[in-house]
Amino acid sequence: MSTIHLHHTTTLMPEQYIAGLTDFGPGRSKLFGNSADEYLEVHQRDRTHADVTEGSGGVWERLHYDWSDPRRVVLTTTDSNVWGGASGHVYTFTRRPNGTTDIDVVVVRDGKNLKGWLLGFVLGSIGKGVLEKAFVNSVKAIEARNSATKEERAA
Repeated sequence: MSTIHLHHTTTLMPEQYIAGLTDFGPGRSKLFGNSADEYLEVHQRDRTHADVTEGSGGVWERLHYDWSDPRRVVLTTTDSNVWGGASGHVYTFTRRPNGTTDIDVVVVRDGKNLKGWLLGFVLGSIGKGVLEKAFVNSVKAIEARNSATKEERAA
């Protein structure tokens, strides 16, 4: 099992990142590169929870999203072709006095078969940079989306 810790500071407010994280519409892959549109299936969604299958590159997982706490979003893997056990993600948001937000992410990868064990090992060692880059890219994409929205409102 691999546990990966990621951190990034952004100008986004927590609710702005959460809005992007929980936007399961077309084009999600522009925000989250590991969530290809052809894998995306929303099974259920309400105001603070969702049951979603997503993935890319032959790896998929069904996740229970819980964003009922405005400072924390928990994604629990409920099914996958490679992940099992304690797999999932926890996003924690901390507002700073200077107006920025710290986003801390803990990703747990518990392989349930040979492919999962190998991927988990790679992600937990040399592959952390790949996850870090994908996370930072998601923050930048949501920042850009929010900037475009502000510009549209100003026009």
